[in-house]
Amino acid sequence: METKSGIEWRVAEGRVPYPEALTAMEARVAAIQRGAAEELIWLLEHPPVYTAGTSADPAELIDPRFPVFATGRGGRYTYHGPGQRIGYAMLDLGRRNKDVRCYVHALEGWVIAALAELGISAFRAEGRIGIWTRDGGQEAKIGAIGVRVRRWVTMHGFAVNLDPNLNDFNGIVPCGLPEFPVTSAAALGKCITPATFDAALALAFPAFLDSLGGACGVQNQG
Repeated sequence: METKSGIEWRVAEGRVPYPEALTAMEARVAAIQRGAAEELIWLLEHPPVYTAGTSADPAELIDPRFPVFATGRGGRYTYHGPGQRIGYAMLDLGRRNKDVRCYVHALEGWVIAALAELGISAFRAEGRIGIWTRDGGQEAKIGAIGVRVRRWVTMHGFAVNLDPNLNDFNGIVPCGLPEFPVTSAAALGKCITPATFDAALALAFPAFLDSLGGACGVQNQG
């Protein structure tokens, strides 16, 4: 464990089962709310699982080949599994900017900046939350965003596809967008290890924190 800008960073060893991670995250958020714990960025990987956000449509669960868990985050169905970097952010927006939309915008920007450090051009897309890039000229999703805010402390975060089995996404309609494919760094010809991606996140972290305290520029999405 280490601390960056007064925030604890934790990198999990091995794969953390989703229910275990959710329980730990909820406990940490409660401790932050009580003033009994520092804010936390937690980087990890899950065994294969589908998670359902608050807007999940049962018709979009096509083939429940992996365990399915309901979660309090926003969004629809998402896949998590090996080869994907998960970042859970437990941050106190009460100390910064009490604006959830701006927080999501900043989270997207953080991941986009980290991918840029590694040679992947990613972007926001109008009306579509998440991290997008071009794969063979077509827009494709390389990262998902899903957050929950409880008494101004954030939960959940992002999932970025480094080198997952993309066929594992076929059991759902990812994020309810059947017209757009899912891609990964490996599919784009980039070999990025979790440690390499974590280092890129760390480089972009100060700018991310700065963006939480100022104007978020949501109107400039596109």
